[in-house]
Amino acid sequence: MVTESKRQSTVGNRVASADWRVSYARRLLVTDFLILAWVIFGVQIAWFGVDAATVAVRDAPMLALNYTAISVILLVGWMVVLGVYGTRGYRVVGTGAQEYRLIIDGAMRLFGVVAIVAFLFQVSFARGYILIALPLGLAVLIFSRWMWRQWLATRRSRGEYTSRVLLVGSRSSVAHIAHELGRQPQAGYLVVGACVPSSVSGDTVAGTDIPLFGNFDMVQQAMMAYGADTVVITSADELPPERVRQLSWGLEPGRQHLVVAPSLVDIGGPRVHTRPVAGLPLIHIETPRYEGGTRFMKRSFDVLASGLGIAVISPFLLVIAITVRLSSAGPVLFRQERIGLKGERFEMLKFRSMVIDAEQRLIDLQLEQHDRGNAVMFKMRDDPRITPVGRFLRRYSLDELPQLFNVFAGSMSLVGPRPPLPREVEQYEKHVHRRFLVKPGITGLWQVSGRSNLSWDDTVRLDLYYVENWSLTSDLVILFKTARAVLGRDGAY
Repeated sequence: MVTESKRQSTVGNRVASADWRVSYARRLLVTDFLILAWVIFGVQIAWFGVDAATVAVRDAPMLALNYTAISVILLVGWMVVLGVYGTRGYRVVGTGAQEYRLIIDGAMRLFGVVAIVAFLFQVSFARGYILIALPLGLAVLIFSRWMWRQWLATRRSRGEYTSRVLLVGSRSSVAHIAHELGRQPQAGYLVVGACVPSSVSGDTVAGTDIPLFGNFDMVQQAMMAYGADTVVITSADELPPERVRQLSWGLEPGRQHLVVAPSLVDIGGPRVHTRPVAGLPLIHIETPRYEGGTRFMKRSFDVLASGLGIAVISPFLLVIAITVRLSSAGPVLFRQERIGLKGERFEMLKFRSMVIDAEQRLIDLQLEQHDRGNAVMFKMRDDPRITPVGRFLRRYSLDELPQLFNVFAGSMSLVGPRPPLPREVEQYEKHVHRRFLVKPGITGLWQVSGRSNLSWDDTVRLDLYYVENWSLTSDLVILFKTARAVLGRDGAY
């Protein structure tokens, strides 16, 4: 039976849960307003000066407005669009690209309306005023949301500003979802308890300290006891449709929420489409595509970016080459056979960062100290084979720069799975061979998610996620994160 103190604690948790959504949305509202006001009126002053110029309306001179009034209308319209498109909704803030997409979509539609009005009513806007205000306002607005996202992620890592989640399902599915949500606290789902078909008092979710409250008949009591505001159904085998419907009816409208987690993992958002059919929320998962326009765009970007990169940094490459040649005996470039697209072999280039007999000494090192947690790739801190200059090159991934020539020639891409050694491929399980559906990359998702510190399972999971969900946009994001990771504290080894 729930005590009075627990009831009071539950009420407090519900209020706090509702409050963070409201307070965070208000902060975004204030910040959006200040940013757009600064941009719009700043552009007006920069373009026209402090004097308020007027906008002429053909055939209706009496309707002429000064740009201060136009700026106010534009500011109000932009704020309304941000609200109508739900850019401050708690379901889109904090993680994923949906928040940014809504902001961009809303801004483009707003300025589309402005252009249509200007054309229909023959309003002579100053083109520079509009052409500067749109991209500048959009850029600063997105940067502001990104800054707020960093702040929110920090709060959520402390258990604040989160939805308090009760998991409902089988023991195995509850443990899986709890593990996945625990890996990404920035998503805003804090698991506080779980209900499974049969549980014993004092039980916890496997591998965690999350308590099991009871069976499915005790969901309401569990929500009250833990102050949960969100129920996540992790499996439907033990929950028939009628039971799920009754569970949803028992939730408090507006304050408590129902989420169904399908048995799908590592599926990118753009591939997922929900379509209600005959009262059934059918989830459509698009199969990955590895040909056509997207592949052509990726290859074009690789050629242009790698070609430009080689041309710009060629003097720097020459300095590194001379330093490597003078610092230790051996060739400047290290050439190694790797496995690439469709399992084909190619020669990957790197600046030599090890002594010339590094490959011969590898077997002894593997017997002495294999990297813990990675059963396939050999990674070792303080590897004695690395030269002093090579250690610096590896720290900032400068040894990888010659791979730009691999990219330009077509055997690699700027972004993709890590190109494995033939001896590593021999240890692959069957599903890991899906890595070879795309070209290997200089950098990739696992490099920016942990670099040399990930386990083999995590490395495979991230590489396969990239293969299944790759896009040009994700490539640009990974390249940006690569620069941040390279300049970070730990670097690579």
